[in-house]
Amino acid sequence: MDWRTHLGGHVLLFDRKPLPELSGAADMRLLLLAAALEIGRLAVFRRAHPALVLAWLALALLAVPSFARLRLRDLGFVPWRAWSGMERSYFVQVLVLANVLFPLVLAGRPGRLFVVYLGFGFYQELVYRGMLQRALTGRWPPLAAIATANLLYTFGPLHWNYLRGPASVAAPMLVAIFAIGLLFGALYHRSGNLWIPAVFHAVGNAWLVGVGYTAAS
Repeated sequence: MDWRTHLGGHVLLFDRKPLPELSGAADMRLLLLAAALEIGRLAVFRRAHPALVLAWLALALLAVPSFARLRLRDLGFVPWRAWSGMERSYFVQVLVLANVLFPLVLAGRPGRLFVVYLGFGFYQELVYRGMLQRALTGRWPPLAAIATANLLYTFGPLHWNYLRGPASVAAPMLVAIFAIGLLFGALYHRSGNLWIPAVFHAVGNAWLVGVGYTAAS
């Protein structure tokens, strides 16, 4: 058995496929698109209804070719047939473990909020990693691009609600959000495959927030 194929993904030893280099104009369009989507989301989202969340995700996906004039593959939505054996093995392992462990620990059932946070988690990776980090990587060194995109992800409009709360709650939550965001940023950079962090984020969000928060409240 090739242990590197099955364990290498856990330490980000992917056979990295560089994403195609973008022009400066394409980078700028991605940055503008990410900003427009987040400003629009803040204006439109008063309640997190599943249909609205999924519609906003669809809008974001459609805007990549129509506004940014890029293929979704240019952001890292690589077709399954092009995935390496390590990517496939790592992806399946994590999904199986997550969907076994989360239900056992949380002892809750998926409901309406599960769908909301499933779509919203995917959207966050599309915007903050696929658009923002992707665009910044074309302009700055990778570490600076990952760190900046993650700072905006952690302290930007997605998580402003924690900044208004007590420090005893905000500090550990923001540290955890920053840490997992850093992992997703590194995972995206090393693999060049946006499906992996996007699906992982979607599943984690759906279980931890959509189910865990509901069960605790």
